[in-house]
Amino acid sequence: QVQLGESGGGLVQIGGSLRLSCAASGGTFARYTMAWFHQAPGKERELVGAISRSGSVYYTDSGKGRFTISRDTTQNTVYLQMNSLKPEDTGVYYCAAANTPWSWSVTTKSADYWGQGTQVTVSS
Repeated sequence: QVQLGESGGGLVQIGGSLRLSCAASGGTFARYTMAWFHQAPGKERELVGAISRSGSVYYTDSGKGRFTISRDTTQNTVYLQMNSLKPEDTGVYYCAAANTPWSWSVTTKSADYWGQGTQVTVSS
């Protein structure tokens, strides 16, 4: 059983940056592909990107270019660096762990464990 806890969310101005962290415990962090999802108000949860256990990173269109995912296996932590933030980036960000070697294959249905989410609000 893996426990995930996100932190780093908050209120930021348009064009600003945030770095979200997700700390994992209770399992073998290195064996999991770690993913970040975004759920905007009134919308479904969507994949932002994922990083495999080998370090291969996959981004969807929503994360490509402005967001960077990284992981630190010594700290059992995965990060989401978000730059040039826009109002449409507002929402709850969730990290998830999936027992798959392929970062591109993670979906809301295939993720095995979820964090509680952290709120990001981008405003002027």
